[in-house]
Amino acid sequence: MRLTVEQIITYQTEGYLIVPDVLSREALRPVIEELEREIDARARRLYAEGKLSELHEDEPFERRYARLYDQCREFAGGLDIADYLGEAMFRHLGNEQLLDVAECLLGSELSCNPIQHVRAKLPSRSTSGEPDYFQNVPWHQDCAVTTQDSEASEIITFWMPLVDATEETGCMEIMPRVFKQGYINHRAEGGTTIDPVKLPDVEPILAACTKGSLVIMNKYTPHRGISNRSDIIRWSIDLRYHKTGANSGRSFQPSFPVRSASRPESVLTDWAEWRRMWQAAKEVKGRKLHRV
Repeated sequence: MRLTVEQIITYQTEGYLIVPDVLSREALRPVIEELEREIDARARRLYAEGKLSELHEDEPFERRYARLYDQCREFAGGLDIADYLGEAMFRHLGNEQLLDVAECLLGSELSCNPIQHVRAKLPSRSTSGEPDYFQNVPWHQDCAVTTQDSEASEIITFWMPLVDATEETGCMEIMPRVFKQGYINHRAEGGTTIDPVKLPDVEPILAACTKGSLVIMNKYTPHRGISNRSDIIRWSIDLRYHKTGANSGRSFQPSFPVRSASRPESVLTDWAEWRRMWQAAKEVKGRKLHRV
């Protein structure tokens, strides 16, 4: 789908845009099924090690991970995009519907940024005793997790829920129009967050949206996650795109062309090569990922 002129103006004015129904349930199915396989494999491994007493095989995608985490906190790590490097997720990075939207804002020379995540926000009952930011991601700008040499780069965030993101399930809150202030000082305590002294006094909006919808944000737009008070997991995918040739903000991690009108042969379609790029990047230790 393409953005309307009105939608583009809204994004340019407010610093964010919620676009409903960009991705069909069928389009999301390969990613969800791949995540289900990863969860199952991990569950069986921990079960064999005696760290799980139940596999909860009959639980749906929206609940199984939480049931397993309740038994074993060790279940939490290793399910991010750069951890398991799945083929379905790689294909999703270059999803044509997503790129059609990105092209409306960035032009036809597009690269996938290496800052990319899949997140499982568990029901709050499952995370009692964890640090507050485990549930309530604090106010931050996405530029705070990029290197300063990307200040001139236009990097846009695409956030998409794999279940309905509501106030109950823990959707995002966004501060409209604040992006015009540019970078605001952050601190590391309690998770990378805007310095409370510098936090703008702006009424946030609730970025509720349905499964398959898209929340687009400017890299300077302050936003935060709120608690998941439901009984399901709020799964989401968080991607970024930038103009090919611009600094990605993570030059030591792999970005790659996903669309090019001038050099279509440059587009990376080889899943194995993408995996190799990430595996090589992981071998380099000690890189600072955040500004603070």
